[in-house]
Amino acid sequence: MLKEYRTIKEVVGPLMLVENVEGVKYNELVEIEQADGEIRQGKVLEVNRDRALVQLFEVSQGLKISSAKARFLGKSIELNVSPDMLGRVFDGMGHPKDGGPELIPEKSVDVNGQPINPAARDYPNEFIQTGISAIDGLNTLVRGQKLPVFSASGLPHANLAAQIARQAKVLGQDGKFAVVFAAIGITYEEADFFISDFKKTGAIDRAVLFMNLASDPAIERIATPRIALSAAEYLAFDLGMHVLVIMTDITNYAEAMREVSAARKEVPGRRGYPGYMYTDLASLYERAGRIRGKEGSITQIPILTMPEDDKTHPIPDLTGYITEGQIILSRELYKKGFNPPIDVLPSLSRLKDKGIGKGKTREDHADTMNQLFAAYARGKEAKELSAILGDAALTDVDKKYAKFAEEFERKYVSQGFDQSRDIEETLTIGWELLALLPKTELKRIKDEYIEKYLPALEE
Repeated sequence: MLKEYRTIKEVVGPLMLVENVEGVKYNELVEIEQADGEIRQGKVLEVNRDRALVQLFEVSQGLKISSAKARFLGKSIELNVSPDMLGRVFDGMGHPKDGGPELIPEKSVDVNGQPINPAARDYPNEFIQTGISAIDGLNTLVRGQKLPVFSASGLPHANLAAQIARQAKVLGQDGKFAVVFAAIGITYEEADFFISDFKKTGAIDRAVLFMNLASDPAIERIATPRIALSAAEYLAFDLGMHVLVIMTDITNYAEAMREVSAARKEVPGRRGYPGYMYTDLASLYERAGRIRGKEGSITQIPILTMPEDDKTHPIPDLTGYITEGQIILSRELYKKGFNPPIDVLPSLSRLKDKGIGKGKTREDHADTMNQLFAAYARGKEAKELSAILGDAALTDVDKKYAKFAEEFERKYVSQGFDQSRDIEETLTIGWELLALLPKTELKRIKDEYIEKYLPALEE
């Protein structure tokens, strides 16, 4: 029999204090029942002797503590999982939101998950094709990797997220690929865009969507990514699927964490965020990976908008430390009308070398990638020099590099949000661009690859 307490002493914002409790544990679920039978839920945030601090999942407005009673359920938040999750839309707490029936669960899992034992981890080394040249060709995503997208206010990260969710696949593993999409604190319009895009393109058949809206309680925002990752772990490690988890927007998650921290009167860290934000973000990101002896895997693409376009802001800064690289969206490219506006030079995938080459993509991939990076960097420098000193200051070779940089942005980076390119097409476009330069400038590519792939363009 569950114990009931009528000793609720105080409610401040999303927090509630219950006194004279016994045997209560951190993260335990709580039900608060009002005199009229209405039930609200929360979880234990802190236990100090016989006092429990409870975090409410709903707004505390209208809660009459004098007549309310609290029940501690002896378990933490759990998610019911089953293979029937695929193709469904849920709210931020895992309840069906698409008008469909409740799931008949195969089992219930603790949403806080278990960290993957580092000794059991398998190294990420398989190429995931997103169909986007700026990622596949230059900042390759590898199965089991965590590769965040750093965006800014007003940039089309929602379109990019939908495009990746729609197009991504592990080559040769189509039937076992799934997408778990977690929307955190987004507007109703954005949620409607994602749901209709998934349904229109048929991508929803292999996806599970969790939607936490801006109008939902901030507390729910803290649970949503954990619920989505629990669903991903079930699909990956119980059903053997390759799962891509896309979470947008991590900035909204961190803001909710700051809100709860302020309500708890904790000593703030940088910019008012709690000092444990690094640990908290790591508890999400480190749930990606592969486990030795298990077929499935979890690959993560967290998307975050950088406040004030600032890469040194605590959220992108800490995310960069924990994850394996970043894809950065550029306001300058977006203003030019290039989509997706991926700025390839500051972007980085630390595991790209492990997922490319013979047997994975193609033998010439690494060499052409390095050459494209170098040529684009030099081309941008030439364009800047031309803007200051005029074209007369450029050598003939510099002019070719400047032309290369323009064509690279127009043909390679800008492909629109509806076009999916396989890796062969991406590599071919790369060679077509390199053909704009004199052969003597292709110093980063082996002669055998130049002889094999460059003449093929000229025939």
